Amino acid sequence: MEIQAFTKAGGVMKAGKGTWATIDTVWASVKDVLPSRAEKTGDTIDIAKRPARVRMDYREDITSAHRFKLGARIMEIVAGPAEIGHREGMEFMVVEYTTKGEAP
Repeated sequence: MEIQAFTKAGGVMKAGKGTWATIDTVWASVKDVLPSRAEKTGDTIDIAKRPARVRMDYREDITSAHRFKLGARIMEIVAGPAEIGHREGMEFMVVEYTTKGEAP
């Protein structure tokens, strides 16, 4: 699984723009939380969210400002990190968002 950080573009004309860059690739456990899909409608757009729990070895450098990428799946961190044991591991709650009709 890739850990990604947002890199802001420089300059006044590029305010609010940037790219996601991979900072590391790690082994992690990803388990979907049941129910695995929930749909909400907001202004005629159907959004499906797929919550999951991610566990990995302990690291000090990951915050909710990062995101995870596993294959085609891009997951936003919504809670955590929670420390497991004494710096043995960490757990995050993540959500993958898709619009209705797109493959998850």
